[in-house]
Amino acid sequence: MIKDDISSLISKALAELGFEAKDLPAFSVEHPDELSHGDYSTNVALILARKIKQNPVEFAKSLADKIDQLKSKDISKIEVAGPGFINFYLTDKFFESQTKEIIKKGKKFGQNKILKGQKTIVEYTDPNPFKEFHIGHLMSNSIGEATSRIIEAFGSKIIRVSYGGDVGLHVAKSIYTVLKRKDEVASIKKLSSSQQLSFWAKSYVDGSTAYETIPEAKIEIDNLNRTIFEGADKEINKLYAWGRKVSIEHFQEIFKRLDTKFKRNFWESEVITDALKAVNEGLERGILEKSEGALIFKGENHNLHTRVFVNSKGVPTYEAKELGLGVKKSKLYNFDKSVIITGNEQNDYFKVLLVVLGLLRPQVKDKTIHIGHGMLRFTSGKMSSRKGNVITGISLLEQVKENILEKMKEREMSDKDKAEVAEIVTVGAVRYSILKQAPGGDIIFDFDKSISFEGDSGPYLQYSCVRAMSILVKAKEEKVKANFQKVNSDISNLEKIIYRFPEIVERAGKEYAPHYLALYLTQLASEFSTFYAQGKIVDKTDSTSPYKVALTSAFLTVMQNGLNLLGIKVPKRM
Repeated sequence: MIKDDISSLISKALAELGFEAKDLPAFSVEHPDELSHGDYSTNVALILARKIKQNPVEFAKSLADKIDQLKSKDISKIEVAGPGFINFYLTDKFFESQTKEIIKKGKKFGQNKILKGQKTIVEYTDPNPFKEFHIGHLMSNSIGEATSRIIEAFGSKIIRVSYGGDVGLHVAKSIYTVLKRKDEVASIKKLSSSQQLSFWAKSYVDGSTAYETIPEAKIEIDNLNRTIFEGADKEINKLYAWGRKVSIEHFQEIFKRLDTKFKRNFWESEVITDALKAVNEGLERGILEKSEGALIFKGENHNLHTRVFVNSKGVPTYEAKELGLGVKKSKLYNFDKSVIITGNEQNDYFKVLLVVLGLLRPQVKDKTIHIGHGMLRFTSGKMSSRKGNVITGISLLEQVKENILEKMKEREMSDKDKAEVAEIVTVGAVRYSILKQAPGGDIIFDFDKSISFEGDSGPYLQYSCVRAMSILVKAKEEKVKANFQKVNSDISNLEKIIYRFPEIVERAGKEYAPHYLALYLTQLASEFSTFYAQGKIVDKTDSTSPYKVALTSAFLTVMQNGLNLLGIKVPKRM
């Protein structure tokens, strides 16, 4: 990429000025905020001038002169600006060549081979059976799917997995309530999987209330948790199998809707053996210790909190099972990197877990990264599946879809076509609302803004693609073929933004931050809107029309490639 060429050029110029490579500080080569300030800018003169005690501007001028002597044909001019920044301006021919490159590579434009031959396992979404699929799971799914696709664009083989808690106290709370409502079971089983799951989720809420307010219920639920773990009670086993089955069926329906195909769904029940082996090894090696009948990790010795890995009843906790999962994933897939995406509320828990994993299996810990994301928030505040004030993933999607269908009411489409378009736009609207912000922050979801066809929204990006597609259809009808024989006399900002796509993909992948890509696509769509407004694109009387058609084709390619990496589809019409 040209950015790397400029970095190498700077290093070469510094070498000719007598600076040794080992003495060079880290410096940046970035795009200025304003396009009028050049296509790239570096702060290297500012950094080195302080080190060698020279005037930054004077040193920048001498360095710029040396770079100018070495510069490639792709750089038109080099200027010193402000307190000592060096700005680079690229040639019109460079931008023309990049547009050609986009059209030539098509769907492959933006891909690289940085991780070719490697294997990355990405764990995300992680809904728990016996509970609702809530909007926090939509957060994880959107971030995880985009992260998977971006890493895949680096050439890595991606293994998508989800991990759900099908054993544990939440299951005991649910079954506790269902046991008290046994007379309803036969009629509930005749309902759809989503309705059956709602019954189980409500049972979990009621069981949680009983656990917190009725001492006898707490004792009964704790004992029930042990009974479920042992699996010896036939009646309990039947209820457990039913609740687990309808949960998984419902989750699979949602995964299909979100176009997520997991290689494997891991469950807590299947990692217990690995978990117990790991904690017993940890006890033998002094990593874990006994305390009041439980096995704990003394986190204070590592400036962390103490965590229980096996409780006093001999039941492994979330910590132990997550430890077992890490070991199991490594044995099954021998990955080069494991990326785990969860809500921020698990950040402290993962700090402890990764320390324990590092002491127990350092080779696995070194390949593991945890990414915490914020919450989707509404006026009522944070969701809580325990208290029951949950906005489910399905209810959010359906509300957005209903609003989109209302906006499409006057469109001349069949009801079937409207429904298909609305579904694509719905998922795009929700995903973009999540992905446009850095993963760590909370999001206030705005229904109106999320479905706006103007500005900062998923539908706006989708509509820009649909508009470009209609232009290309018109060009085909009027036999205006894309070519570069007559290029516009002035290179527009569209050309100056569109070629950056591979850089953005690389940054998004290296930093596990899809929001860079979402924001870039918004900027690109805005520049295309300006380009579109400046005059007719398809015009047989205009000698530059074939070039404008080519640029439109390049724009569509980049937008579709970028939206695909975010897990957002593009409808044929809107």
